[in-house]
Amino acid sequence: MAQRNAAEQEREKSRRMGALRGLVPYVAPYRVLVVAAILALILTATVSLILPLAVRRVVDGFETEAANLLDSYFVAALAIAGLLAVGTGLRYYLVTRLGERVVADIRTSVFERMIGMSPAFYEKIMTGEVLSRITTDTTLILSVIGSSVSIALRNMLIFLGGLVLMLLTSAKLTGLVLLLVPAVVVPIIVLGRRLRALSRQNQDWIAASSGNASEALLSVQTIQAFTHEARSRASFHEVTEKSFDAARKRIGTRAVMTVIVIFLVFSGVVGVLWIGARDVRADVMSVGELVQFVIYSVMVAGGVGALSEIWGELQRAAGATERLVELLNADDTVKDPADPVAVPAPVTGALTFDDVTFHYPTRPGHAALAGVSLNVKPGETVALVGPSGAGKSTIIQLLLRFYDPEQGRITLDGVPLNAMQRSAFRKSMSLVPQDPVIFAATARENIRFGRPDASDAEVEAAARAAAAHEFLAKLPDGYDTYVGERGVMLSGGQKQRIAIARAILRDAPVLLLDEATSALDAESERAVQAAVDAMAEDRTTLIVAHRLATVKKADRIVVFDEGRIVAEGTHDALVAEGGLYARLARLQFTDGVEVAA
Repeated sequence: MAQRNAAEQEREKSRRMGALRGLVPYVAPYRVLVVAAILALILTATVSLILPLAVRRVVDGFETEAANLLDSYFVAALAIAGLLAVGTGLRYYLVTRLGERVVADIRTSVFERMIGMSPAFYEKIMTGEVLSRITTDTTLILSVIGSSVSIALRNMLIFLGGLVLMLLTSAKLTGLVLLLVPAVVVPIIVLGRRLRALSRQNQDWIAASSGNASEALLSVQTIQAFTHEARSRASFHEVTEKSFDAARKRIGTRAVMTVIVIFLVFSGVVGVLWIGARDVRADVMSVGELVQFVIYSVMVAGGVGALSEIWGELQRAAGATERLVELLNADDTVKDPADPVAVPAPVTGALTFDDVTFHYPTRPGHAALAGVSLNVKPGETVALVGPSGAGKSTIIQLLLRFYDPEQGRITLDGVPLNAMQRSAFRKSMSLVPQDPVIFAATARENIRFGRPDASDAEVEAAARAAAAHEFLAKLPDGYDTYVGERGVMLSGGQKQRIAIARAILRDAPVLLLDEATSALDAESERAVQAAVDAMAEDRTTLIVAHRLATVKKADRIVVFDEGRIVAEGTHDALVAEGGLYARLARLQFTDGVEVAA
């Protein structure tokens, strides 16, 4: 059992530190920059190691017949210092530029991966945590690539080179110094393991804090309306304090490790210096040699101390890299086929659900759809009605292939959706969701989101068709008015009309309306309904609605209840048939007048 636990700990250690290998694909394209940085690093390390030799010459020059060369030694020392300054500046520029470039590439890769993940993925992870990984974790990696690795390599070279030159200067004193190595290495290994675990824990709590803040700020109006500010503050404070507590433990561990290492190293230097001073008095070595040895000792000790600090940074970077690689390698349940089938051209809009059963990942015990079969003809307008949670919006979700059914298949013009690229067949669909998404941009840009190459005239024509032109024209800068984050400057009905204008501009053969007029007043609803009716004439349209007045003109009404189709037909036929639809109609209509639901 003990051996197995030790093996598991070793695998954990290797896996965590091995996570840094995940950076290799991002560094590899910049080999020239890496080589140049390494050369600059070798140059500065070499010059640093030469400098003590010049100091020895200067010191011994005061006591020997070579005193007339003293000026030359000082000039040489000044030249070496200048070379060191230039090399250090060049190394800083190259390494920092490399770090910024690599981190930019990593952020781009992670975002490109995340923007294509299906909604099922985001049921398991908070958006704020993803943002934390893209920002906080990449900042840690930038610190390592742009600074820590360079400093570590430089100190490693100085450590090894200084050790060799110490040996050449005085084998006896070097031997005494080497006796201190085990005392320095042991704390690094022991405390380093704890530091690694604390670093990962700290990053996890930072991500949780970011996720908590993101959720609260995105729901700030609801929080304030229900006077939950104090509760939200307390929740964020609790998570933030846990993050701080983990950081405090990490900082404390690192500080203890630094204290132990530096004290042991410099205690050894003092002891060696004492022995060296006795050798100078005994004429075993010159003052210059002792000064040279001391400088090399300080350089080696400083190198070891720096390496002990950088080790902690590498531990944190390993955890950050691991978390980013997790996102890049995250498995998505909805994937494009390896050899996709071409989308039919032109798309006629024939839709088929063949015995489809589906459960949402977070509700595996409840079937959102159970054995649903539905055929929609090209150009047909079909309304989906029923109680909340009956499965109506799930039809839209599956048509856009945000999820895949566990059973059955869904086709567009006879081709299964999972046989085509998602980005290809989605171009044939236009969506107006129940909760319209408005971007932090101008009203014109929000509408043009439906078709980026549309002209200003086409944008305005779509806005007129969606009954949005009048209010857009009255905005401070008209269509070019910035509408704020999530459209905070607009009312719910205005947001909905912009979303409808966006769908009209897209001009796709399949139109999906999920409660598209739910946020509109009666006058706007009539205007928008007329636009929707006109737009639906030459395209396949699916309308999800609770308000039955908006679906009376549909070619066919399909009634859902508990994930199944329980009835279908025209409005009049379903009312005459009785059942669920007739009951819903009685609740909403009195003598032909709609009652507020």
